[in-house]
Amino acid sequence: MSDTPANAENLDPAEPSASTEPLEASIEQQLAELHAKHTEVSDAYLRAKAEAENTRRRADEEISKARKFAVESFADSLLPVRDSLEAAIATQLSKPDTPIETVMEGVQATLRQLGAALERNKVFEINPATGAKFDPHHHQAISMVPADQEANTVVGVLQKGYLINDRVLRPALVTVAAPK
Repeated sequence: MSDTPANAENLDPAEPSASTEPLEASIEQQLAELHAKHTEVSDAYLRAKAEAENTRRRADEEISKARKFAVESFADSLLPVRDSLEAAIATQLSKPDTPIETVMEGVQATLRQLGAALERNKVFEINPATGAKFDPHHHQAISMVPADQEANTVVGVLQKGYLINDRVLRPALVTVAAPK
């Protein structure tokens, strides 16, 4: 006699039992859900990647345009200055006997026009007063000279400097008082 139950002979290993059918259905449902979730996540990833690429491309185009046209406003501000200088030269060539005072007035007006154009474009002079403290961020010392003022102060300005948007475009060239 065998130890196997009498109904064990009726079981077909290829045929799923009633207890495994709900398990397989549950697994298939989970697999389908996971597949759908994978498709959704994969699609979201591809969209995000495409959006990032488009954003990078647009930013590159904006930077390129900014570099290309950065001086457009500045150049537009300088055109009237050029026109004034050309008019002064034309006047001097057509009327060589124009008094120097008239020519100087035109040159001074053109210089004021240039100063206004520079200021509109955030370009400001660095022209330290005599006795001002030497600032290595805005000034460049050309020499140290003995002077009757405090050491490390500006004695004279050899060439004005310029700032553009609070950044030094060119430092002022100065002479500085030597220590006593």
